[in-house]
Amino acid sequence: MTTQPRPTTTLTADETRRIALRAQGLLGAPDRRAGVRGVLRHLGAVQLDTISVLARSHELVPYARLGAVGRQTVEAAYWTDAHAFEYWSHAACILPIEEWPHFAFRRRAYRDRPHWHHELPDGAYDQVIKQLRTEGPLTATELGGAKKTNDWWDWSGTKVAVERALMYGEVVCVERRGWKRVYDLAERAVPAALLHDELDDTECLRRLVRLAGESLGVGTRADIADYHRLKAEQVDVVIADSGLVPVEVEGWGRPAWADPAALATPPRGRHRTTLLSPFDSLIWERARTERIFGFTHRLEAYVPKPKRVHGYFAMPVLAGGRLVGRVDPAREGRTLVARQVTLDSPKVVPAVAQALVEAATWVNCTNVRVERVDAPELREPLGRELAGLLG
Repeated sequence: MTTQPRPTTTLTADETRRIALRAQGLLGAPDRRAGVRGVLRHLGAVQLDTISVLARSHELVPYARLGAVGRQTVEAAYWTDAHAFEYWSHAACILPIEEWPHFAFRRRAYRDRPHWHHELPDGAYDQVIKQLRTEGPLTATELGGAKKTNDWWDWSGTKVAVERALMYGEVVCVERRGWKRVYDLAERAVPAALLHDELDDTECLRRLVRLAGESLGVGTRADIADYHRLKAEQVDVVIADSGLVPVEVEGWGRPAWADPAALATPPRGRHRTTLLSPFDSLIWERARTERIFGFTHRLEAYVPKPKRVHGYFAMPVLAGGRLVGRVDPAREGRTLVARQVTLDSPKVVPAVAQALVEAATWVNCTNVRVERVDAPELREPLGRELAGLLG
C-alpha cells in the first residue's frame, strides 16, 4: 500500500454519520429543482435490480431523497436526452452520461478478457452491430431472441453478442423497457464529445475514487473501492492524487479519507424519514453500515424462506439520521402490506408509521396493513399511529 500523509482531522462517530448522510442526499433540504437527475449526479451511480415489491430499486433511491416524485417522472429523468447510460459499476447501475469516458479502463479490461462464461458464435457480433445500425434501438428479443431455453443463464447467440458489445462499449443500454434492456450503438447514444477511450487507466481510477469519496463523504479504502467495485490496489495507486484527504475516525481503527468539501461545512439540516431500498448506496457495503449505524443489513431475497430473519425484501427505515428498524413490504390491490416489521425501540413507532404511510401514498395505496411485528407489544401502538395518519 502506498504511504499516505498522516491525518490532521479526527472525526467523531456522530460527525462521520452525519457527513455520510449529507453526502448521500439524506440530510438537509432536498434539491427538488435538480430532481432525479440531480440525485443521480450526486450519488454517481444508482443500482438496478430485477426485484419489484413497492417499486424497483432505481425508483426507490430518488424517492428516499425527494419524496413522492412520480414513477414515470423517474424513468423519464434517467433515460431521456442522452442523460444517462447503464453499465457495470457497483453492479448494473445507471450512471451519468458525463462519466462515460471514465469507464474506459473497464471497457478495455473486458476487451482484453481471455475467458467468458458464454461462447460467442461466429458472425453473431457483426450481425448484432449491423442490425442495430439499420434498425436500432432494439431489445435482445427484437434482435432475434434473448434465450435458448427458459433457463435464466441460457442465453441465445444474439444475447451473448449484444451483451459482449455492451461490455466493450460499442453498444449502450439506453433505457429499460418492461425491464428489458434497450440497446443502441454508442456512436448514436453517447454525445460525440464524450465518445472516446482516451483517458488512461490511472486517470479513470483517479476520477472514480474521487467520485466515490464525494458520494460517501468519508470512507475507508474498502468503502471507496466498493462504490464502483474497484480493486484495493487500484485505489492505492491513485488515492494520494485523488483530492481526498486522510482523516481519522474514532472507533474505526483503520485509515480513512474524506471529501474536503464535506469537512469544510458542518452537516446540518432536516433528516429524511423513509424506507430505503436494500440496494440503496447508503447501505451498499455491509461492514460500513455496521460501522456507521450499528445496523446489520442483509438482503434475504435469495435466502431460503425458512431461514429468513427479517423478510424477503426487508427495507431499512431511516429516521433521525439513524437506521431504526425494518419493514418487509408487499402490495395487495390498494393496500400496502407490512408482512414483517422490526422495531429497535418503542420510540421509533411514529417514524416507522410515517414511513409506511408515505410509501403507501407514493404507490397509490390507500391503506396499510401490518401482519407481524417482531416485538408483539408494539403492534398496537403502531396500529394507532397508522390509523391516525391514514385518517
